[in-house]
Formats: sequence, structure tokens, C-alpha cells
Amino acid sequence: MRDPHYIALIHKDPDSGYGVSFPDVPGVIAVADTLDAAIAQGAAVLAFALEDWPGQRPVPRSLEQLRLDPQFKEAAGDAVVAAILPSPDYYQAAE
Repeated sequence: MRDPHYIALIHKDPDSGYGVSFPDVPGVIAVADTLDAAIAQGAAVLAFALEDWPGQRPVPRSLEQLRLDPQFKEAAGDAVVAAILPSPDYYQAAE
């Protein structure tokens, strides 16, 4: 069975890299200099985190479900919203 995708929020401040976070996977983040590298690193970090996740893996919500969450709506206001599949293969592409 293929891993489900997780919704990611990608933020970019003027003086920093692109930061990737996952609303349904707390504490898992990635940072990179470009948007493409941020998505690739996000996929790799997500795969690594889920590989050894304690207990049951977090269940990803759909974008429609997340849009009903006030915290998500606030955090997504100035973010790029992306669907990312956990994959260690992306990391090699980002290097």
C-alpha cells in the first residue's frame, strides 16, 4: 500500500529559507534555500519521522478537513499549501 500524502505548509520570510511544517505531524519540519529543495527535504524528513514514529502513525486529514480547523486557517494564511508523500528518495534529488 502506498503511503498517504500529508498536507504541508511552506513559509518563506524575507531573510530566511523556506520552512516546511506538517499540521498533522507535530514537530516535523524542514528548511531549505529553494522551494523545490524544501519540498524534497520535507518528503525525506517526513519519511524518516514516520519510520520510527512511536505508536500509531498520525492520520493525515484532507485539505477540506484542515480548512475547518481555525489553527490551520491562521497558519496557512501566508503559506504555500502542498501535498507531500513521505519519501527518502526525494532527499537525494535535493542534494
